[in-house]
Amino acid sequence: MIITTTHTFPDKKIVRNLGLVKGNTIRARNLLHDIMAWLRNIVGGEISDYTKMFAETREQALDRMIEEAVKLGANAIVDVRFSTSYIMQGAAELLAYGTAVVIE
Repeated sequence: MIITTTHTFPDKKIVRNLGLVKGNTIRARNLLHDIMAWLRNIVGGEISDYTKMFAETREQALDRMIEEAVKLGANAIVDVRFSTSYIMQGAAELLAYGTAVVIE
């Protein structure tokens, strides 16, 4: 599966547009991680637990989007974007979306 944030591929031709595909996940923070983040906030620096959690969240959303595209018969996804939404105290959604296409 080829994925891009652009609407075309410079060396490929899109032969069919299969429509919108998306993948999302909702993650909640962990109390222990919150305490460590609070301590890190005092001394400064990267909050690596949150960095790791958000990286895993992005990958899961991408995997789900790719699954949907494969079911449609796509071999590529163009115009890929990410969106986040606040759900409740301590929880957020990450959405990956794009257009499933068939390329030559």
